[in-house]
Amino acid sequence: MALDNQTALDALRKVQDPELRRDLVTLGMVKDLRVEGDAVSLTVELTTPACPLRETIGKDVEAALRGAGFTRVALRFGANVRSAPGTSQSQLTPGVKNIVLVGAGKGGVGKSTVAINLAIGLARSGAKVGILDADIYGPSVPILTGLDRKPESKDGARLEPLEAHGIKVMSIGFLIDPDQALIWRGPMVTSALVQLLRDVNWGELDYLVLDLPPGTGDVPLTLAQNVRAAGVVLVSTPQDLALADVIRAKLMFDKVNIPVLGIVENMSSFICPHCRQETQVFSHGGARAAAEKMGIRFLGEIPLDLAVREGGDAGVPIVAGQPEGPQAQAFLAMARNVAGAVSTQVMKAPRLPVIGAQPRA
Repeated sequence: MALDNQTALDALRKVQDPELRRDLVTLGMVKDLRVEGDAVSLTVELTTPACPLRETIGKDVEAALRGAGFTRVALRFGANVRSAPGTSQSQLTPGVKNIVLVGAGKGGVGKSTVAINLAIGLARSGAKVGILDADIYGPSVPILTGLDRKPESKDGARLEPLEAHGIKVMSIGFLIDPDQALIWRGPMVTSALVQLLRDVNWGELDYLVLDLPPGTGDVPLTLAQNVRAAGVVLVSTPQDLALADVIRAKLMFDKVNIPVLGIVENMSSFICPHCRQETQVFSHGGARAAAEKMGIRFLGEIPLDLAVREGGDAGVPIVAGQPEGPQAQAFLAMARNVAGAVSTQVMKAPRLPVIGAQPRA
């Protein structure tokens, strides 16, 4: 039997994206297909450069093509991040494909540390990423990124985000005196957040990570009314108190129709740097059990480690400063899982009308 493009496409229709559960041909992921005799070359265009299942897809593609009679397979990977419905056309955040919220039911669980390492992890995969510090009362992204200068404006209308560790960065902390306490009522906070989204020149981004204030309040409600987030990542420590709060947060996001991408268990366990003994300071496995109970993804475990704290305090998050270390690898695995969850959410979401611009504050 002669081998041709149709033979290859028929074989590739049997290969499913493990997360999207549809075949690669139907999803439009097969590009640049060429057949010469028993040799085939192609590019598989992933839905994110941080795809957690790249290796699995590659093995399945090669097995399917060899099973169809091809003896030489040249496989390349590309990536084209899909946009959440209405996000990149929104007049509030034009050019941003996906807005990913990072929230927590309570403070003190390391939400901002997870958010900054998530953003840098996505950027290290090849994605274009920004982070907005949406915690107006307690901005911590300036410390975590080591940035302490004020942003500038090229056109007198919009601010240019700062840059650090390969990502674009904006925070209310860049615009106020660091020793000043913000004594603002809810409407002032939400207006400031909308302005930071609208009046910053984010440019073209695959992901804009928003580090939310802890708890449930005005900010998540404002976001639900003003942006179409691809989803929210919830951060918790393993103990029962934190998990109870994160469950309440999940219910709140459900009510405002923001998809919950999954839960990250931060400070999962402590490994002594001297004896390497593992200690479960805050218990262990609670977030995974909570995710299973709520029917959502478990996105990963992040260890309680001195190097993570030291990197954050120095303005060099662990994923930027020690990317090959085990602590950074935990964050990078989490980032890949988040990227996969976003792709799944985006691909199954209905195409909705574009959200219009909001009135200026």
